[in-house]
Amino acid sequence: MRQAIVWARLFGVSGAVVEAVELDEAGAAVARVRARRGQRRRCGVCGRRCSFYDQGEGRRRWRALDLGTTMAFVEAEAPRVSCRRHGVVVARVPWARHDSRFTKDFEEQCAWLSVHVSKTTLAELVRITWRTVGRIIGRVVEERTAAVDCLNGLRKIGIDEVSFRRGQRYLTVVVDHETARVVWVEEGRDEATLERFFDRLGPERAAALRFVTADGAAWIKNVLARRCPKATVCLDPFHVVSWATNALDQVRREVWNEARRSGETSLARELKGARYALWKNPEDLTRRQTRKLSDIARINKPLYRAYLLKEQLREVFRLPFQAAVALLEHWLAWACRSRLAPFVRLGRSIRDHRATIATTLRYGLSNARVESVNTRIRLLTRIAFGFHSATPLVAMVLLALGGLCPPLPGRL
Repeated sequence: MRQAIVWARLFGVSGAVVEAVELDEAGAAVARVRARRGQRRRCGVCGRRCSFYDQGEGRRRWRALDLGTTMAFVEAEAPRVSCRRHGVVVARVPWARHDSRFTKDFEEQCAWLSVHVSKTTLAELVRITWRTVGRIIGRVVEERTAAVDCLNGLRKIGIDEVSFRRGQRYLTVVVDHETARVVWVEEGRDEATLERFFDRLGPERAAALRFVTADGAAWIKNVLARRCPKATVCLDPFHVVSWATNALDQVRREVWNEARRSGETSLARELKGARYALWKNPEDLTRRQTRKLSDIARINKPLYRAYLLKEQLREVFRLPFQAAVALLEHWLAWACRSRLAPFVRLGRSIRDHRATIATTLRYGLSNARVESVNTRIRLLTRIAFGFHSATPLVAMVLLALGGLCPPLPGRL
């Protein structure tokens, strides 16, 4: 009896009886087992008791965790049952998930390794292909998502999109500000995608949301207005300053092109290489970039005015609330009379988002945590290279950043 218990634990076959253990022709360890009476004739999908249908394909093998350097398998009967809800399916076995040829311990080890090691290391260590790993982590995440509702207790969330492949392929990501975890992610970047998040969240939990941070995208703004109108929406300061940086770059290109067209080669030469001096924060400038900025202030007033507009808008998000609101009003007036077309357009856009910018200044919330998550998702995107769909990547994001990564088999 003790020997049978030892073998059951080594092969990870709880809920079964080990009848024999032997080596096959290839030198792999094979445990011949049978499910206990209470575990037999259950639907492989829902686990309900069902009527026997047939013997299926007979005996089947499931890959188990290696015993040292020896590959291990679990072998048992795999009859089919007739379920009222799911039809004719293979009967459930307690050591493996439905539609899988691996034991649960083996799959959970693969899921843990996919988060902590490179794909080459994982594939060589467990001796399976990378695409098979993608299907395994998909099953693990599906099971753990059904057991743990990550959307409970949400009060402050951040919404953003991140590109994961060329050709306008994006993931929409929702992050809980309080736990810094990804609570929902799905392929797409439009209103329909975000609507699916709120469908799963439900009206009661959507009404409980207090703060939502996002960029100024219309598809996010429209959905938030419909699904959680009482939530306070904060516009991310990073995106607002990036708008000013883009406007500054438009002015820089216009000035440089105009200097070339008018034959002012010396001015064009002075402006060459000024991009980073204009983009960087003043405290981060090198000596050479500081001199370049001084030259711009001397030879081209409109471009230097655009630089000052960008820096003053950045300063808005550093001040206390009342001072920041006053400075923002001053900035809007300055932008409108600056005679710089990109900043005149930017001023109009910021007026449209004035309410959400004011809430950002009042509560000090931003999408910085979401941007940090997006950086880690881009790293996972490189690891997930080779998958032909976004599903395995989504599973990896939830494992690594959503708190769904299982512990190593045998650990609590």
